[in-house]
Amino acid sequence: MSGHIKDKEAYLRLNYLYQAAHCVLAHNPDNLELARFYCFTQRTIARRLVLRQDPSVKRTICKKCCSLLIPGLTATTRQRKRGKKRRVTVLRCLSCKQSKTLLNEPDYCLWQDRPEAQAQIQQKQPDQDASVKNQPKKTKPDRTEGSNPSTSSATTEQTPA
Repeated sequence: MSGHIKDKEAYLRLNYLYQAAHCVLAHNPDNLELARFYCFTQRTIARRLVLRQDPSVKRTICKKCCSLLIPGLTATTRQRKRGKKRRVTVLRCLSCKQSKTLLNEPDYCLWQDRPEAQAQIQQKQPDQDASVKNQPKKTKPDRTEGSNPSTSSATTEQTPA
């Protein structure tokens, strides 16, 4: 399905900043501040333009200090059991000690990945033909016979046969 994306350039910029943060940490793990700056800029742009980010991206950025959460490098990962059947993954940022708890169920599916969510998204998108029909029609300027003789004579000479 190829749909029209509202702010494609903004999403491209967000993607670039996210990839740049990953590349900075891959080349030099000590350069946490630059990666944090990229993630902070990405978050600021998304907030200013009111854009929704993918949950997989939001899960890898700390909410408190905006650093990239990479297990073993900038975050610790622990598996915990809550109750009898619920398993969770706890990500803890090493710079600010903020914890993030993620559900860890093998059969769990995000809402946006479910087929009924896709059906609702398709229903919400307006028809492009309907939007063209709802636009006001352009009015033609009034032409006088003396303003353009070639068009005025052509309209008077044409008679239905």
